[in-house]
Formats: sequence, C-alpha cells, structure tokens
Amino acid sequence: MNPEHVFVYGTLRRGGSNHFRMNGADFIGSGRVAGKIHKIDWYPALVCGGDQSVRGELYRIKSTAHLKALDDFEGITSDAEEPREYRRIKVETMLDSGAIQEAWVWEWIGDLCDSTPLEGDDWLDYEPNPS
Repeated sequence: MNPEHVFVYGTLRRGGSNHFRMNGADFIGSGRVAGKIHKIDWYPALVCGGDQSVRGELYRIKSTAHLKALDDFEGITSDAEEPREYRRIKVETMLDSGAIQEAWVWEWIGDLCDSTPLEGDDWLDYEPNPS
C-alpha cells in the first residue's frame, strides 16, 4: 500500500482518549478541514463542508491493516449495522504551515437529533482529560 493520509479531529488526536490507535502513523502537522463539530454522547462528530472549520491533525498511515483498524474503530465494517454513523471520505486539509493535503476523514452521517453542535472548533476543548 502507498502511504495514505488521514485527518483526525477528535479522540484520535494527541491528547485524545484514543490517540494510542495512531501508534505507528507519522504525525505530519496540525491543521483544519471545512466543517462543524458536534458532540454525540461522549464522542465527536464532524459534518464536512460549510464556512466553518474544525481543528485536527494530519497523519501518514503506512499499512492497509492500520487503515482497516481505524475503519473498524469508526464502525465502518462489512458487518456493521446500517445505517452507519460514519463514512470515510477524502477532504482537503489546510495545515497550519499553509500546505494543502488531501486526506481521509471519518465524517458523521448518523442522526444529529440528539447531538450538541459545539461553539468551538477544537474537540480537545470539550473532551475530558483521559489521564
């Protein structure tokens, strides 16, 4: 597999409760994607597009197995119940350095009825410290 880039905006980020799932990936840098972040129960949901942006981190994934493991974590498996909560799509990321990189992101496609749209752009401002 050629390395793939992924953009993570929630619990998978450095300082997030599931960052350990990024072990083995290369951190490229911090940046943004167009979208709005919502709180679903205890975890974040990104709805892509619009005129707002969400903070996150760009990583290089080196193996198909790692990308599949991240899909499994997000509930994107062949045996996942429909409708799924997330889908993996390619988006344009804008790094803090000004560089632009296309990357995979897990976008929320589930129901937003019971969600709380967050005022800020950074999930880590809302996630309890995992330590």
